[in-house]
Amino acid sequence: MGPRAWALLFVLCGTIFLEGIDVAMLAVAIPSIRSDLGLPTDTAAWVMSAYVLGYAGFTLLGGRAADLLGRRRMFLTWLTVFLAFSGLGGFATEGWTLIVARFVTGVAAAFMTPAALSLITTSYAEGPQRNKALLIFAGTAAGGFSLGLVIGGLLTQLGWRWVFFAPVLLAGALLMAAVRLIPAQPTGTGKPRTGEQRSTEPRTGEPRDPGKGRPRRRTEGFDLLGAVTAAGAMLLAAYAVIRLEHGLDGWWLTATTAAAATALLVVFVAVERRTATPLVRLGIFREGSVVRADLGALLFVGAFFGFQFVLTLYLQELRGWSSLQTAIALVALGCDAILAPTLTPRLVTRFGHGRVILGGFVLAIVAYGLFLPVGMDWSYAAMFPTLIIAGTAFALAYGPLTIAATDGVAESEQGLASGLLNTFTQFGSAVGISAVTAVYGLASQGAAAGPDPDPEATLSAFRAALVVPVVMVTLGALLSSFGLGRRPEPTAQAAAPAAAVTGAAPGEAPEAAVVATPGLSALSGLPANRVPQDPS
Repeated sequence: MGPRAWALLFVLCGTIFLEGIDVAMLAVAIPSIRSDLGLPTDTAAWVMSAYVLGYAGFTLLGGRAADLLGRRRMFLTWLTVFLAFSGLGGFATEGWTLIVARFVTGVAAAFMTPAALSLITTSYAEGPQRNKALLIFAGTAAGGFSLGLVIGGLLTQLGWRWVFFAPVLLAGALLMAAVRLIPAQPTGTGKPRTGEQRSTEPRTGEPRDPGKGRPRRRTEGFDLLGAVTAAGAMLLAAYAVIRLEHGLDGWWLTATTAAAATALLVVFVAVERRTATPLVRLGIFREGSVVRADLGALLFVGAFFGFQFVLTLYLQELRGWSSLQTAIALVALGCDAILAPTLTPRLVTRFGHGRVILGGFVLAIVAYGLFLPVGMDWSYAAMFPTLIIAGTAFALAYGPLTIAATDGVAESEQGLASGLLNTFTQFGSAVGISAVTAVYGLASQGAAAGPDPDPEATLSAFRAALVVPVVMVTLGALLSSFGLGRRPEPTAQAAAPAAAVTGAAPGEAPEAAVVATPGLSALSGLPANRVPQDPS
């Protein structure tokens, strides 16, 4: 890849790094925010949950919007919204302002992150280049979260408002760089260039722009009813998952919310089956590798965040470690930021992403299993093997899962595939944290009954909660063993745009290229004036 291609990848990875540190820093700062603003427990909890609700509720819509309305436009617009509402959180003086700011920031991330991921999958040639870019993207995401814990601890010492202002500075720098580095995407003239094969969209038969690998922009055909029902179903489902942490307390509200989410999901499917321009082509769920990768990501990310949540509680509540000490201890989990772009690409090239994913799940089983007998006075040296193995497992599994979730998908649906992956990962993190919280709450009821909780009973509750991540990664290992790594044959949909880009006839191997679409031809040094430019 040339310098400009690397610069673009740096900006897109900077976005997922921004999202990771934003979540991690707030998690560390919540106790200080609660104390300074005098927030009740339920309001402080909603400051965290509002972000998850906005992200999980709109990421599917965000992914498809990138395909239909323009990836560059969605990326720049919602990065700006992210910047503005992160700054609003820094000026908050009441709990409701923080909740609103976090909800809108989550919605912005739901549109921004799939757009960034789909820009990667449509900007770099499928194969080693795209795989390397995706693995760097995944490693940056995990590294952002791990480093965010430490940075959040340091900034909280200066004042919790810096936890909101620091992302504003980073987002501003990324926005200025993105405006220059992300080329405008062509809209197409309706006439193919000489030697170019024009493919059509499934169901509608409408011409697809080969330069972008997506339908020509068309606002009158946007599936508004599908967008509304999808967002409603995802919001209710996310709220139901968050409610799981209350266990049996208020179970009727959790059950009612889950039933309403299911009903809206049924309506959404009915709408998509009947509309001529569906928001989500339901046939994508017949792609076995895509579904397995998305479910695998849900289980793996859920187990990782669930384990990290229990570990944080163990260190701070039972062992009495400070937030900064805890954050520094968890840095070992960030080894994936180094291994993902260095070791994992070599393993994927040699063994295929399916075997590497399975290896990551197996390592995760070992890591979480080693921590099950945790004691009251374990030294950091006793915990370190679990932390380093868990970080290595993340490096092996998460990036290849991203590859599997987008591999072989038509370029016109890369935003949709990215949105689905982000939806599953967000629900995974919510499920993991809510499940371990519910198990811990049920197991610690006796320990918390008196004014002085029994430390041994509390430790027993932590051990019970740690079973949840072990079960999740075990299920993920079984799932990943069912052919996840089988590389799908290129479809006519996916092959036609690539052939158009390189000038190859159908059935011929296209020439090697750094960039997969003419709209990003500037990255490879090709003249950018061969196609009309969209001012978006």
